[in-house]
Amino acid sequence: MTREKRTAFWIGGFAVFAVLLILLHSMLLPFVAGMAVAYFLDPVADRLEKWGASRTLATCLILASFFLAVIAVFLLLFPLLQGQVVAFVARIPEYIDWIRDLAEPVLQRLQAKLTEADIEKLRSAAGTFAGDAIQWITGLLKNMWSSGKAIFNVLSLVVITPLVSFYLLRDWDKIVAHIDGLLPRDNAPTIRLQMKAIDDTLSSFVRGQASVCLLLAVYYATGLSFLGLDFGLIVGIGAGVISFIPYIGASIGLAVGVGIAIAQFADWVPVVQVAAVFIVGQVAESYVLSPKMVGERVGLHPVWLIFALLAGGALFGFTGVLLAVPVAAVIGVLIRFGTERYLDSRLYHGSGGGDV
Repeated sequence: MTREKRTAFWIGGFAVFAVLLILLHSMLLPFVAGMAVAYFLDPVADRLEKWGASRTLATCLILASFFLAVIAVFLLLFPLLQGQVVAFVARIPEYIDWIRDLAEPVLQRLQAKLTEADIEKLRSAAGTFAGDAIQWITGLLKNMWSSGKAIFNVLSLVVITPLVSFYLLRDWDKIVAHIDGLLPRDNAPTIRLQMKAIDDTLSSFVRGQASVCLLLAVYYATGLSFLGLDFGLIVGIGAGVISFIPYIGASIGLAVGVGIAIAQFADWVPVVQVAAVFIVGQVAESYVLSPKMVGERVGLHPVWLIFALLAGGALFGFTGVLLAVPVAAVIGVLIRFGTERYLDSRLYHGSGGGDV
């Protein structure tokens, strides 16, 4: 087979895979989640195998411990989170009144400087924006709950994800060996090298970043609750969970936490303390946690990672968010490989040098 035919074959295969991914994205969530769990826990299974346990026994022990821990944490936190969510919803009218009281003097000063025509334009624009926002939120909620999709997604995560995790984790090494046996022999060493680079990037980021997010969630929730911030538990956990998006978790947590603190406390000292919790957390993440747990050479630039997460979420929802990091890692490794080949080619060096 000529190089052109092989290139066409791989491009065609990728196109078919992309089309299937687009067509089936609504049902992929439990499978992607199960694959993520299996990939995350595979090193633990390998270690238990080295200690003498069979792969099936290691898989059962690991998954049972993992899901029992998840359920235990959920049962412990759910009553607290539920109470804070209900309290927060009940306090929304108060926050709206507080924001209106803050904005009213500013609006009055603007009104004194604007003409009637300008005020009418602002009212019209605000009304249009509010109508569009309400329509968008209504459509989003309708899409989430129409045809029982939300309930189906929850049930599929609860029922299908553990099954997918079990079979993938049990047969992980066999699956990898089978795929390796299907690689084209001429290019197998190069493909293995690039897959090793992808695995190094993913393992450094996913496993390390999960640990960082867990530590930050505990730190933020504990610190904010200790300061007596209303809804400190849910704000802290939320900020820690979304800390896998560089700088976004701390920024959103800082804005929400400081906003609640300003509305809650009459003194500025607690407000500064709440801000300090997030500043210290961000500094610790940037200079201690991420370098130690994630590594400094994962090859995923923060801007590229943010773009990948937003693009994945926009295209495929939560499934796209789960797929964003692996896809970003694959693309990053392939770009680096392509750049190395380009710098070693005649296309770069001209007719006087290069191998290709």
